Amino acid sequence: MRRALASCDMGKVMQAFRTHPSHRADIPQEVAAGWVGVTQSRLSKLEGDAQLNDLTKLMRWAHVLGIPADLLWFRMPSAPPLTNGANAVAQPDDSSPSASQRRNAVLLPVVVDGRQVLVPLEAATVAGSGLGKLLDEQSATSDASGEDSATAAAWTAMSPLSRRSLLARGLAVAALPALGLEQTQHVALALADARRYLDGSVVDYFRRQLDACKADDGELGPARTLPMVLGVLGAIEQSARDVKPEVRRQLVAVGASGAEFAGWLYRDVGNPEQATYWRDRAIEWAQETGDLTMQGYVLLKKAQAAYDERDALRMLTLSQAVQTGPWQLPIRIRAEAAQQEARGHAMLGESNVMVERKLEQVQQLLHDAADADTQALGAHYNSTLLTMQTAICHTEAGQPHRAAELYQQWLSANRFSPRDYGYFLSLMASSLALAGEPDEAARTGLASIPLARETNSGRTMQELAKVLTTLTPWRTRAAVRELQEATSS
Repeated sequence: MRRALASCDMGKVMQAFRTHPSHRADIPQEVAAGWVGVTQSRLSKLEGDAQLNDLTKLMRWAHVLGIPADLLWFRMPSAPPLTNGANAVAQPDDSSPSASQRRNAVLLPVVVDGRQVLVPLEAATVAGSGLGKLLDEQSATSDASGEDSATAAAWTAMSPLSRRSLLARGLAVAALPALGLEQTQHVALALADARRYLDGSVVDYFRRQLDACKADDGELGPARTLPMVLGVLGAIEQSARDVKPEVRRQLVAVGASGAEFAGWLYRDVGNPEQATYWRDRAIEWAQETGDLTMQGYVLLKKAQAAYDERDALRMLTLSQAVQTGPWQLPIRIRAEAAQQEARGHAMLGESNVMVERKLEQVQQLLHDAADADTQALGAHYNSTLLTMQTAICHTEAGQPHRAAELYQQWLSANRFSPRDYGYFLSLMASSLALAGEPDEAARTGLASIPLARETNSGRTMQELAKVLTTLTPWRTRAAVRELQEATSS
């Protein structure tokens, strides 16, 4: 680390930190990139030949890594103190409530699949939950933390084996105190001796943890959510080898849902290989439990991922398989699959009449789903999302002006999560570029970049790269140059 710091190259410092032997295994670039608000590819360049010279960014990286001021080659305000072995993270200034809530966070070292990673957790949660005691078994109870003395005593009473079981599985342990101390101890024992202690209550705990991750996904993005999800999946995979058969079926069913979600997170972060791996695991686990619905749902997700690669034929045939297979799918999933089929037909140059007819079918399915179970798989699919996807169909069918009109009428920040809003802005920029509106396309693309970086959406940045290719004839225009510079910074 001292040699890396002496090089005055922050990229080399990050690489030395990620690969330091004290971590037991290298911290993935995609995880470290999320700490400092860059993409994995950008971090790879900075660890290679590119230089980071912006003082504000250098200061932020130094805060994130907890580098002592006397080892830095530039001046900066005093770094925030370390808290119970976890580094304080400085977040960029932002007036939005979500950003202010995340501004003071700590990085919790946990082990996921034998690899140590640092999971971001809210500092207030750490202080108020008793997690500080869990992280530092030798520290005395702090009056400033507001930690309840009875809670602290109970945490202290928990056996070291139980503590290690919780941390070694990479779980979202900050949420454990909400279970109650007796239940927390039960989860810990289950992780240490699955066959004896892992039962339906622990399976429900895993399910709640994954549900919480899904609820935070659109706000926090994959870099913050993925380590938690992988931790839970690692615990499920390890425990499923030892439990009783009836418990294994319950456990694997939750694992299938979590694996599908991990596939989505890897798709969003821009890692299609890992996304494919986790979707395949989801199907395997769903087959083991006989869950036809999950199998069909994962096929839909595979069809959606095919669009990222603009593989129209694969997207079309997978979407048709979703609709014709024995999957027993909720009506909203069938509607989304029909929409995917319409887009495939548009991309393959089929007549607009066929595309419109398929989209009308989707509208009818959504109308029929008005009274459907809002808790069912695919319940998120609604008319607003369909409108955005209809705009995509129009773009692929060679009608970018019509697509741009739909985006301008229906796309707003209050209708979508920050991540999804940024993604649809990038698609709107594409339609504007194809419609011959380079300046407006560039301005729209610029608006999506902060959202993509805040939520670490590699998928959005990938779409913006396609926008720049479309804007090549106008590359000398000021707005287009600004977009080019913003995407490469």
